[in-house]
Order: sequence, then C-alpha cells, then structure tokens
Amino acid sequence: MRYRSTRGQAPLVSADQALRAGVAPDGGLYLPQTLPQFEPDAFAEDQDLGALAGRLLRPFFADSALADSLPGICASAFDFPLPLVTPDPAEPGLQVLELFHGPTGAFKDFGARFLFRAFDAIANPDNPITVLAATSGDTGGAVGCAAEGARHARAVILFPKGRISAFQERQLCCWRDPVTALRVNDDFDACQRLVKTAFADKALSARHGLSSANSISIGRLLPQMAYWAQASLEIFARTGTRPGLIVPTGNLGNGFAALLARACGLPIGPVVLATNANATLSDWHASGQYTARQSIATLANAMDVGAPSNFERLSGFGADLVEDVVRVDDAAIRQRIVSTHAASGYIACPHTATALEAYARMAPARRAERVWIAAATAHPCKFADAVEPLIGQRLTPPPSLAEVLQRPVRLTDIAARLDELAAQLEPGRAG
Repeated sequence: MRYRSTRGQAPLVSADQALRAGVAPDGGLYLPQTLPQFEPDAFAEDQDLGALAGRLLRPFFADSALADSLPGICASAFDFPLPLVTPDPAEPGLQVLELFHGPTGAFKDFGARFLFRAFDAIANPDNPITVLAATSGDTGGAVGCAAEGARHARAVILFPKGRISAFQERQLCCWRDPVTALRVNDDFDACQRLVKTAFADKALSARHGLSSANSISIGRLLPQMAYWAQASLEIFARTGTRPGLIVPTGNLGNGFAALLARACGLPIGPVVLATNANATLSDWHASGQYTARQSIATLANAMDVGAPSNFERLSGFGADLVEDVVRVDDAAIRQRIVSTHAASGYIACPHTATALEAYARMAPARRAERVWIAAATAHPCKFADAVEPLIGQRLTPPPSLAEVLQRPVRLTDIAARLDELAAQLEPGRAG
C-alpha cells in the first residue's frame, strides 16, 4: 500500500513514512492510493475490537515497517470497552456508540494510543519523533496519555487559552515526560496554523523529526475506522440493514474515518455530520461553497473549528457522500442534554448532544428506515461544569478521570508565533 498527497505534488510513500511525516512535503494530507474492499463476513471470526482492527488495517500497512507489529499494536491500543447502548427504550432505533471508555474519556484515545505505539515501533534513539498536536480539547489529553513514557517519541501539545473546560486543561497539562503542554494565546485555528507552519519549515521539521497526532495524520484516521466497522457489523448482523451514522465533528477526522470505512465495503448506510454553531461545514453542505472562517466558542468546545483540516480529504471524495450536516447551537445543546436525561436518565456531554439533536430533527419516516448509531465522543464528567447544572445532579468520574485531579500540572504560555514554538522544541525545553 502506498500513500499519496491530496495535492498531488509529492512522491508516493509507505504507511510508516506517511505516519512519520504527518503532512506531505507539498503541504497536502496523505490518503491511501487505493482502498481495500471487504465483505462483512470477512470479520466473522474477530471476537474483539483489537482483532477486528488488525484485520481491517492489515492492507493499509502491507509492505511497511509496521506490518509485523500491527496485530500487537491493535491489541494493546484497543484494550478497553466499546459499548453500543440504547439510551431510551422508547427509541430502539437509536443506538449510542460510547467511545469514551478509554483512559482519557474521549474517542481520541483510539487514534492516539495506536499512533504512539506505532511511533515507538518505527523510531529509535538516533532518529526520534517529535509529535506536534494542536487541540481544541480532547486530542491533547489523549495524546499526552498515550505519549507518557514513550521511548522514542515526545509530544508537544498546543491548546487555545480560555477555550476549553477547566478539566480539559488540567488533563492536557498533567502528563509526565516526554510530554509538554503549551497554552497558546489565541483560538484553536491559530494553534492548528502554527503546527502547519512548523511542518512547512523544512529545517525545523528535520531538526526535530516533526510529526502529527492531529487528524491531519493518516495514522489517526485509519484506526478510527475500526470502531465504526465493529458497530456497523453488529447492527447489520442483527437487522440485515446498514445502519446510519450520526457523527459529531469539528475537524472532520471522525466523520471522514466513517466515510473511509464505508468506502472499504463496511455495511454503513447514510452518514450525517453534527456540528456545533461553527457553520463552515453546514454552509458548505447547503451551498456547495466552502469558506473557512474564524472559529467561535461553544459548549461543545472540542468541535470549535472554523477551518477543518480534513475538508481537504473530503473534497476529493465528493459532497454527495455526506447525507446531511446538522448545525446545533448552544441553546439546542442545553435543551437536548436536559430532555434526554428527563426522558431516559441518559447523560450526554455537549458533543454527544449534537448527535442526539440531529437524530431528533429527523423526520419519523427517515428514522424508521434503519437503526441509527450516534457517537458519544466524550465522558460527560469532562464537562461537568456545563452538564451538572442542566441535569441537577453531581457526576461521578470514572477512576481514570478522577486520577487526573491528583496529578501536578505543567504548562508554558506562548504566543501564536513560530519563533516561540521553535524555542520550546529545543533540547531542555519541550519534553
């Protein structure tokens, strides 16, 4: 398997080269040159997510330095539960895929754990990797946790000042070496631009072996296909109908992973994207015109993206692959958290609430056509300040999240300038 740049001006590379580079030399994002095709019964013998992921990802890593390590990486990275639940017995056609049972309580654990295990397999002391990760909330926590104790890769996490929850900030800044947290005095899009600018500086990138753990990295997207595959196979086996997916999304990584899985033959029906008040994707889907804009702060802050990086990948696939983009503002998020809890006792984080609201807005006939799987992308305890007043009760964090509160915090404030980031990458500063 070889990987091409979305911009078509870079050489084809192997999977491990694409993971290590993060971004192609021409500034584009890597995509597989071809997509393998699977029949649903190809996964009949896979009893857990690790085994399924190993089978699904095998063609993507064929002839790469990771081919032999892949089964062990998948088994180790995906060793936590992936429940598919019915939040309201009165609505059996709605299933919620809980992606927040990993160590940092967010779906980003899947890609981050896979990626850092892969980095440790392909890097060495003479050729280490520095991972730059811009985060609007959950990516950084997952990257820091996955990187803590890594042998040959360090993580430098950039997050926007004042744009994430108090718990998220603590979770970004509590990890030990080789992890460094940088609080940027700007929004997420500025953090993301800073990372891209660093990659574009060839001397800086070569000096520090820069790579990415954002969804601009193909190494984040590929493992995220695995949970969409498992959930859709379960529903398809049960009903004989391809389920629809409702995906909360900001930077488009999770949504694009679902589209990739479907393009590989997994039994997935329509894909609906749910966004917060940031209107870039909903306006694009309605008009066919893409216009990046400044992000705005919302309750669902991990989705506060005005210029989603993965649109560059999506645009090559075609707008018609996304059935709908549903924009959900803060008032609707609050109301959906309240109404869902009142009806069934289910507690949703603000991001999950965007998916539940998208389902609620569907016409009854459309809902009845198939089972719909809504992604629950983060544990509600990560947003207790927003959720607890709405439902009128205190939330009990799972042990992994409670442990974060006992850890010391380390962070450095910087401006959104390349020289300040470059200074933090020097030996003795980051990591």
